[in-house]
Amino acid sequence: GSGKGADTITSGLEGAWTPTPTTWDNSYWDTLFSLEWELVESPAGAKQWQPKDAEAQELVPDAHIEGKKNPPMMATTDLALLADPEYRKISERFRDNPDEFADAFARAWYKLLHRDMGPHSRFLGPWVPEPQLWEDPVPAVDHDLVDDDDVADLKATVLDAGVSVQDLVFTAWASASSYRDTDKRGGANGARIRLAPQKDWEANEPERIGRVLAALEGIQQDFNSNQSGGKRVSLADLIVLAGSAAVEKAARDAGHDITVPFSPGRTDATDEMTDADAFSVLEPRGDGFRQYRRAGDKLPPEQRLLDKANLLALCAPEMTVLVAGMRALGATHGGTSHGVLTDRPGVLTNDFFVNLLDPGVEWTTAREEGVYEGRRAGSDEVVWTATAADLVFGSNSQLRAIAEVYGQDDGREKFARDFAQAWTKVMELDRFDLR
Repeated sequence: GSGKGADTITSGLEGAWTPTPTTWDNSYWDTLFSLEWELVESPAGAKQWQPKDAEAQELVPDAHIEGKKNPPMMATTDLALLADPEYRKISERFRDNPDEFADAFARAWYKLLHRDMGPHSRFLGPWVPEPQLWEDPVPAVDHDLVDDDDVADLKATVLDAGVSVQDLVFTAWASASSYRDTDKRGGANGARIRLAPQKDWEANEPERIGRVLAALEGIQQDFNSNQSGGKRVSLADLIVLAGSAAVEKAARDAGHDITVPFSPGRTDATDEMTDADAFSVLEPRGDGFRQYRRAGDKLPPEQRLLDKANLLALCAPEMTVLVAGMRALGATHGGTSHGVLTDRPGVLTNDFFVNLLDPGVEWTTAREEGVYEGRRAGSDEVVWTATAADLVFGSNSQLRAIAEVYGQDDGREKFARDFAQAWTKVMELDRFDLR
């Protein structure tokens, strides 16, 4: 044959589903319900269904040969809409209500084509419809935002609230790091870490973040109730602000005076704005930044770390400085000491790199699966424990080069400032209004 037109090689399925394959109408449902179907083989040998009825053998115009008529075809998936009782109810409703079917298709098609574009605010043009639930909407800002003086006061209040640096950093990270750059979902805006399903994720330690959120909600209520005008602070903003305040304190304790940039403007979503089932796919299987790995996860921790860094749109230096900073701050899942290569956790030091690259420390596998033990040469005493997500910064040549820059004596200030910059990037990944 010619290899084109009537001789085109296809998937093996041959034919059209309706008598009017180039027209939008309800003939798919009419054809599916009105005919009796039998299993046949296409000219290419694929299994498909065609009508038993003799009068239905010439319903569909041929795509290439003028005047030729063919029978319609169905796949097994089409006939399943008849066989399954629940899907049949839906199919009958669409058959009997063409306008409802057209509207449902338009909405599903719109979702299919735009699912990876993120929130409604990123959509452009005059034809953008109203926000949809699958776009993870958040309320518009309807109040005055906090100014620099308010931010300074709130930071001081947070640090006096009796919540540890580790817990403030852990909670802010858990909130913001749910972001996925692949489809622009997740992030700190909306404060959905306080809603189902995020509040119950194992990675987020529900009891731990519950205590932190309760403290922050109290601060939020006190601040808002004391404002005479329309100024307010959202919990979403306060979660990020609290984490940034903790980072600044940890840097000061290390001798570095840095300011973590903060841009207010986040708002708090509600349960009605949140599709819990749709958000469940964002639950992390692992997060090397906070030393979390779900039981039974088959992906090696260092690969899971790289995957997470990719979802957060981080480059290699940003990933490196964030891991080291989170370890120095002790912001690990379950408070594990694995990878916390410092004797002063909670202080933003470069100790992670210094001790990881210490030539006097020998690393061997431990009895605990996935854990390594560091001992001083000639000693049986374990001085550090770590996972592959930590040791990769010493074994991978590219990451080790970055680690050596930060691990030098004159790299301490650079480390603190670069951590603050990378931290801010993660906190603002979903702030499309700032770009």
